[in-house]
Amino acid sequence: MELSEASRNIAGAILLTIVTIQFGGWFLTKIVRGDVPMTDFQKSFARAGHGHAGVLVILSLVGLLYVDSTSLDGFWLWVGRLGIPVAAIVMSGGFFASSAGKDRTKPNQFIWVLYAGALSLAAGVLTLGIGLITA
Repeated sequence: MELSEASRNIAGAILLTIVTIQFGGWFLTKIVRGDVPMTDFQKSFARAGHGHAGVLVILSLVGLLYVDSTSLDGFWLWVGRLGIPVAAIVMSGGFFASSAGKDRTKPNQFIWVLYAGALSLAAGVLTLGIGLITA
């Protein structure tokens, strides 16, 4: 199995993002130790944001192994190639942004960012799945 140049470059960039996920893990240890004051809601959204980032980055790399095996082209090829990595960034960012603010106990107006990431994930996995089935 050989990756296209575009998929290889995207995979390289995705691997570089793992350092930011590591930083997030370190930050979570500060939260758990009580060094960063947060409500229970904020702690749960911080864990969810961190967890989604890690899982979706791995899923992004797996998706890139398959996308060049489809017959997708043009716009749909790029949806299949970038939908999941974009979701990793946007969904995680949505968890963090929507829980930002002192003593927050429910999501703020930035919850839409989380939903936008969910749409990107759905578009990416559906496109890639259909592309693989129909190849």
